[in-house]
Amino acid sequence: MKIKKFEFNNFPVNTYVLYDETGEAVLIDCGCVYPEEEAELSRFIEENGLKPVRLLCTHLHLDHVLGNNYIREKYGLEPEAHSADLTGLPTLEQQARLFGMPLKRPSVPVTRCLKDGEEIRFGNTSLSVIHVPGHSPGSVVFYNVPGNAAVSGDVLFYGSIGRTDLWGGDQQELTEGIKNNLFVLPDETVIYPGHGPETTIGFEKKHNPFL
Repeated sequence: MKIKKFEFNNFPVNTYVLYDETGEAVLIDCGCVYPEEEAELSRFIEENGLKPVRLLCTHLHLDHVLGNNYIREKYGLEPEAHSADLTGLPTLEQQARLFGMPLKRPSVPVTRCLKDGEEIRFGNTSLSVIHVPGHSPGSVVFYNVPGNAAVSGDVLFYGSIGRTDLWGGDQQELTEGIKNNLFVLPDETVIYPGHGPETTIGFEKKHNPFL
């Protein structure tokens, strides 16, 4: 499995394309909002002959889903997320108003809900869904066992954890979830977070001041 990272929008958020030798790909946290960002993402997909087959969301905070409408229009994919964010978070339009941020495209409803322990398959690759609430009620991590790689959204960062002062946030729940569900992964597991640089499970066990 290969991983390509993009940094999009004003927050800025990491958007990931995961793909393998078959050419099938999944898109995770599509935050592209400007035409040049949309073009950059599509250019990479086209130049590498990829076929996007799933649109996955680690959670439904607005910075991570701003590109979902473009992806649906361009590739016909509907966003997938954990059901707890559907009931525990304001809509994209409500979040945008609270942040004073006008939307360029309307929101796209989640049509398929992800479950803890579910296996997501594309090409010859699979991802395990790990539910780790606390940043948002439905935050999930996508873990690839052979590649020792996990896309963590805003659950775990280099030297930090996700903020817990937004809707449904709970710092104790988040830290316990990280320790119980992520720190059991191999130390060499690379964490691809929703913002900032990559890290590893081993590094965060030793150095993360929140944990």
